Amino acid sequence: MAQPPKEAASATGAELPAGLDPERLFSGDRVALARALTAAENETPAGLALARAIAGHLGNALVLGFTGAPGAGKSTLVNACIGELRRRGRSVGVLAVDPSSPVTGGAILGDRIRMSDHGGDEGVFIRSVASRGHLGGLSATTSRLIDVMDAAGKDVVIVETVGTGQSEVEIADLADIRIIVNAPGLGDDIQALKAGILEIGDILVVNKGDRPEAGECARQLSAMAAMGGRERPVIVTTATTGEGVDKLVDAIGELAAKMHRRLSPAGRAARILRLDAQRRFRDLLNRSLSEEIETLAREITAGRSGFADAAKTVIRKAAERLRAESPHGK
Repeated sequence: MAQPPKEAASATGAELPAGLDPERLFSGDRVALARALTAAENETPAGLALARAIAGHLGNALVLGFTGAPGAGKSTLVNACIGELRRRGRSVGVLAVDPSSPVTGGAILGDRIRMSDHGGDEGVFIRSVASRGHLGGLSATTSRLIDVMDAAGKDVVIVETVGTGQSEVEIADLADIRIIVNAPGLGDDIQALKAGILEIGDILVVNKGDRPEAGECARQLSAMAAMGGRERPVIVTTATTGEGVDKLVDAIGELAAKMHRRLSPAGRAARILRLDAQRRFRDLLNRSLSEEIETLAREITAGRSGFADAAKTVIRKAAERLRAESPHGK
């Protein structure tokens, strides 16, 4: 009788389910990578055990973040960049953060369909990730998924966001190099870039460069970049034909060569932890402390309390509420 597959031990001695063998992941096994990404995305106990097992194999991949307004052609541009990176001998992992289905909560998979040109390439692994309503356009577990791709030996990990608004700039906390994609003819999206996204970009791209307005759009971006106090390349591409994509990948390579130190996995996790703690705190305020905040606001307007003391009271009550909601009351 055939024996069931043995479970693999993590670096700490914890047992991992069959199919989550770290050695298979380190060798680039695609099945092991797919299973590891699923475990990490769902934050299962197996996923945490895997995180412990791969901790010593991280920090090698270059992480690229592609963000920008919906309709700018980010997915088509990423698809073209994958082809150029592969021509240069780089293995590529892609995390395409898709909107969540309102029915299942899973990724709608639009980006993965648009990148189907590389489906048969062993050097490319594309994973759609559900945003699950996270407003910044990034799944809360994206940092874990980057680590898994890194451990699997991908030279470059590309993170593409859902599409951003004025304050949704969280890609800055995940990526070594941030690419901001714009396209001519998208109305006031230049204003949106000026209001928040432009500042976090390392490379500014005008995609759909075959449109008549592309030159003016590039000039506007160049002027804004100059006002920001640091020089950044502005590159015009036409992703559907591949024009300008080689220049974009050249610019990425030049920036990577100049980097003194890439963002470490621990540094990336620390940034995401801060964002996640802030988000959870805001959720708690809106969900459980609305009445207390309104009462304190009346105390402030009546002159019986100051903002600093009231804020401390809110923090104390939030901590008490969190302890009460904890399974262990701690």
